[in-house]
Amino acid sequence: MKLIDKKILDLTTAKAKSSPRLRMNHNFHDRLDDPINRLINAIEPGSYLRPHRHINAGKTEIFLLLRGKAALFLFDDEGNITEQVVLDPLSGVYGGEIAPEVWHTLIILETGSVVYEIKTGPFTPLAPDEFASWSPAVEDVSAAQEYINKLKSRIA
Repeated sequence: MKLIDKKILDLTTAKAKSSPRLRMNHNFHDRLDDPINRLINAIEPGSYLRPHRHINAGKTEIFLLLRGKAALFLFDDEGNITEQVVLDPLSGVYGGEIAPEVWHTLIILETGSVVYEIKTGPFTPLAPDEFASWSPAVEDVSAAQEYINKLKSRIA
C-alpha cells in the first residue's frame, strides 16, 4: 500500500521549500508511461505554474487539495478568466477536474499547500504550444510574479 500521510506531505513540503521552483512532487505511479499518473505536488506561495492546457487527446487533470489554500483559474483562448475558485479543505472546497484543452493554473495562497494530482497518462512534457502565449514565460521572473499578484487580486 502507498500511503498519503502527514509524513510524506511534510517531507515533500520541506523539499519544495528548498527548491528554486518552490515546488516538489512525489509520484505514486511507478512508471511515466502508466495510464494514470498520480502524485502529490507540494507547492509554496510564489511558485509560478504558467497557465497551460493539455492538448493530447483525453488528458483530464484532477486537483485535490490535501492541505493549505490555492486558487484554481480557468481561461479562454485570449487569457480572460472564465472560472475561478479558492480550494480550501477547511471551507469544504477540495478540488477541481480540468477537461482536456482547457487553459488553467493554480496560485498557491498558503505555505505548506499540497495538491494530489491525477492525470491521464502516459506522462509527456508540455509542448511549447501547450503554454499560454498570453502569459509570462517562467524565465521572466519579474513578469511572472506580477502576473501571480494580478491573479491574486481577483480573488474575492
